[in-house]
Amino acid sequence: MAAIEVTETPSLAATFFRALGTGAKRPGKVDALPPVELVLPRVQLNAQHIGQYSALCGFHVGQGVPLIYPQLLTFPLVTAYMCSDECPWPAMGTVHLANTIQQHKPLFADDVVRVEMATGQLFAHEKGQVFTLDLRILRGDELVWSATQSLLRVGVKETSGEPYASRLTAADTPLSCQAEFGAGADLGRRYGAISGDRNPIHLTAMTARLFGFKRAIAHGMWTQARALSCLLPAQPLEQAGLDVEFKTPLYLPGRATLWSARSETGALFEVRDAKGAKPHLRGQLRY
Repeated sequence: MAAIEVTETPSLAATFFRALGTGAKRPGKVDALPPVELVLPRVQLNAQHIGQYSALCGFHVGQGVPLIYPQLLTFPLVTAYMCSDECPWPAMGTVHLANTIQQHKPLFADDVVRVEMATGQLFAHEKGQVFTLDLRILRGDELVWSATQSLLRVGVKETSGEPYASRLTAADTPLSCQAEFGAGADLGRRYGAISGDRNPIHLTAMTARLFGFKRAIAHGMWTQARALSCLLPAQPLEQAGLDVEFKTPLYLPGRATLWSARSETGALFEVRDAKGAKPHLRGQLRY
């Protein structure tokens, strides 16, 4: 499989016009994802951008480059793939179902890295077809960060792959409420400006209603970042792992609560609604 270099990030307008245009895709049953590898050969981590991201998500400067910040670097590749002819399903209406991250080495501002994305596996789901994208970041020849992004194409009738199995079930260990935080009406626009993810479902109530949501919803990546800002140690980590599954949308404006059971090596956690009854996401942090 030859790697295709992506030399520039597609413009916002071109991305979403392309995404809307892919709505006509009707591939039928897909037995396997065509092998595709996309690469950004040289990306330099920007201290100002890291600071803006950290401030919006609640991280402290002393925590270093946040564990999930590198996923922002992969966004241009994921977008390019989702809007390409190689992706069997439309970009619009595809749901981020789960996220797995492994930090092998810490990253630092001004690091120059290579960012890679490759197509992964298929899993059958009761609501449609799950497919995965594998993400990697290398500093020189050294793998420093990797992730698997699981996406759900709702409504696919003829699915392929083994049945999708949740890696996270409701914790047997009781969770206690650790924090409460707000998500303002403009959060989707603010996070979109930093992340590049300006999906209409996150921007305004009006644009979200076009896609079946009663109001704009928070980015799932922001919600898990906000939780991690409370759970990660005060100092940078050498290595860490994270599993997260997204459950229900957090509508904007809104409030959420963080529930967790912590140990010296990590935490089980959930972000729930303000009443602590309904989970928005469930996760496990290891370090």
